[in-house]
Amino acid sequence: MPVKVTKKRKVRHMRGQRWHGWGSKKKHRGKGSKGGRGRAGYHKHKFSYVNTYDPEFYGYKGFVPPTKVGEKIKVINLDALQKMADENKTTEFDLTKMGYTKLLGRGEIRTMLTVKVDDYSKSAKEKIEKAGGKIISEKTMFEESSKENEKQK
Repeated sequence: MPVKVTKKRKVRHMRGQRWHGWGSKKKHRGKGSKGGRGRAGYHKHKFSYVNTYDPEFYGYKGFVPPTKVGEKIKVINLDALQKMADENKTTEFDLTKMGYTKLLGRGEIRTMLTVKVDDYSKSAKEKIEKAGGKIISEKTMFEESSKENEKQK
């Protein structure tokens, strides 16, 4: 590792001097003169250094649940869906266009509905199919294809 120019200059300047300006022979020896090894003292005497040059050294680093990354899950229950069906007199709902990401099974469903949604709960699917309706989503397409693959094997 090359020597810094300023240190080299000091060495040249101090030729003939015994301790190169550091006082007694113990003053510039070991890690004690530096304030400790490595990151020692980062919460004490080197704290101003940390704040100046690496302010994010102490910070929260941990696990972030996948639901909190990006968009939040927006849910709707069957009772709210039944209420919308009664008000609008429709049997087809595209919940993805309405901004919902998951259909949950709270409440009862009385009408035969066709619902398009990204994700749904097991109870919601059972209740809609019991009423004579169906759910259209990528999840159902995946389940149907996996069932077909199992039958072929």
